[in-house]
Amino acid sequence: AVRFSNGRLQRPDAMRFTVYRNRDAAHPRKKHRRILVSETERLSYVGNNFGSGVLKCNSLCRYFIGVLDKDSGQMEVYNAEIFNMQPLLSGRKILFLTTAPHFPLRCKVSLVQKCVLICFSLAQMDLCIEAFGTSKQKRALNSRRMNAVGNDILNTAVTKAAANIIDAKGVTALIQDVAQDDVQNISVFLPPCNEDADKPENVYKFEDILSPAEYEALRVPAAVFVNITPEEITKKTEDKSHCSFVLEELKFLPDDEKRRDHKARCLWFLDTLIKFSYLKAIKKKHPMGPECPHIISRKLMKNFTSLTYNNGSVQNLVSASMKAKITAYVIALALHINNFQTNLTILQNDMKLQESRMMDIAKAMRLKVSKAKGLLGLENDQNHKLGTLSLPLPVQKASGNQQKRRKMN
Repeated sequence: AVRFSNGRLQRPDAMRFTVYRNRDAAHPRKKHRRILVSETERLSYVGNNFGSGVLKCNSLCRYFIGVLDKDSGQMEVYNAEIFNMQPLLSGRKILFLTTAPHFPLRCKVSLVQKCVLICFSLAQMDLCIEAFGTSKQKRALNSRRMNAVGNDILNTAVTKAAANIIDAKGVTALIQDVAQDDVQNISVFLPPCNEDADKPENVYKFEDILSPAEYEALRVPAAVFVNITPEEITKKTEDKSHCSFVLEELKFLPDDEKRRDHKARCLWFLDTLIKFSYLKAIKKKHPMGPECPHIISRKLMKNFTSLTYNNGSVQNLVSASMKAKITAYVIALALHINNFQTNLTILQNDMKLQESRMMDIAKAMRLKVSKAKGLLGLENDQNHKLGTLSLPLPVQKASGNQQKRRKMN
């Protein structure tokens, strides 16, 4: 059964229809898809039983068609669907139908009478709306034109403002501003910094990295580091079960029991931070395993992940900005472990970062970066970068890693 969206049939016997069905007969949904096509001398019509234009009545009730055999008086009943036939419009052109007597459809055209079939472009269609359109169509046309004019004015104003800024400051100054913005964006994820500190240990306070409760919770898991033997360190180095920084520092644990326990706790948490930075989407309730204290797991999830929505559910994600934050806290903790001078190159390799990214974070933390060769933990031919936290703190500068632009003739 069919119905036409723009009129009703005058001579139903003059119409011919063709039905197309989906080839995928095994698919539970696609096997029922049908496309109905009808063509007249002047226009083609198409209807289907799937997609956004499908009639809702087909899903709310069932339709049947009865075929009566006049000789036997019996009727056969068949399942049926209603197809909404719409004119097939090609491209961006709009078709207007006439009410000529020989045309099989009585079209709903009130203003345009006794005309032939005409194809209008979009610009011509605007002229037709101005001449024959309804009030609603004219308001929509005026709104669209005003938006176009507003966009042109806005683009012109933005282009002019950008040209004025370039003329006033110059390209070099703008590049420096962008670099400074990068440093400021990184500084949002740094540990709290006390610029008025009188000692290096008060610049990034240990309590801002690990609270007393969190520090106490590390006593049990860090016990494996307190009692570690040289043979176990060698085995862990072969297995690469911990990061290089931690494995190297385990060789130099203090003999004093209190200091040894303190360094073991710091190394265990630093190793956990670095391993946590390798994750992407957090899917487990305890991503660092059952041996990680609950208060530490909660700290990692709360402070070093960002919430995102995926498939209608909330998910914790270790984004690029969160990895920068983890790197800053790792550097701050390493400074406390190594008397406020640490090997940034080893940490960079452990964090799997590019050197430029590591240097940007170190400079944003107001460290003095120097070069050294042949330090422990890396090949002798690799240049090491040392980060030193000393007072007074150096003035923040824009990153110097901006690539030089090739001069254009």
